[in-house]
Amino acid sequence: MLAIFWFGATAISSYSCLSQMFVIHAFSAMESGVLVAMALDRFVAICNPLHYATILTPDVVAKIGGLVALRGVGLTIFFPSLAHRLSYCGSHTIAYTYCEHMAVVKLACGATTLDSLYAFAVAIFLGVGDVAFIAYSYGQIVRTVMRFPSPEARGKAGSTCTAHVCVILFFYGPGFLSVVMQRFGPSTASAAKVILANLYLLFPPALDPIVYGVKTKQIRESLFTILRPKKIEPT
Repeated sequence: MLAIFWFGATAISSYSCLSQMFVIHAFSAMESGVLVAMALDRFVAICNPLHYATILTPDVVAKIGGLVALRGVGLTIFFPSLAHRLSYCGSHTIAYTYCEHMAVVKLACGATTLDSLYAFAVAIFLGVGDVAFIAYSYGQIVRTVMRFPSPEARGKAGSTCTAHVCVILFFYGPGFLSVVMQRFGPSTASAAKVILANLYLLFPPALDPIVYGVKTKQIRESLFTILRPKKIEPT
């Protein structure tokens, strides 16, 4: 983005494009895995609070983090290799601001069925699988919270999930629409497809710090202290 805005960069080498493609999709897959891990964390904290420390030990958390990273790399490492084997004999111009996998594949002259099927399978596995696990976790959380005797307890338990739910909507909403537009939309890159693709990358990381910052008491109090008008006392 800085290269585009500062230096007017309008081109990228093929290997840099493939590297960018892998990094973007790998980290997107990891972010989805992190949201699943956070759903598991809240499920254990609310549904099994007395066993939280024994279930989610530091060793287990480290293994979950490693699994999230390995899964993200393992699922997306074939994107650049599959795209690299194709022949590109026509236009080398895409209307996107980054090397999105299907946008690059659609420039190829030969058959791209394998690339499309693999990309669709990864999207279904990550999107449907992760969302299904998150939905199941929150279904159990809601079921447990509704059994709490007091409204205060229900409100406290619900407030711990508010930030996570907001981040889930920010991430999966534009991501789902972007995938649908890429696979089933028109072959040309319309303005809507480009905007959704950019929102999918920029919207969650831009809003995540705000969402979690507002929910963190220490950060919220520090921000109010900075923004509060200072009184000027006469000498």
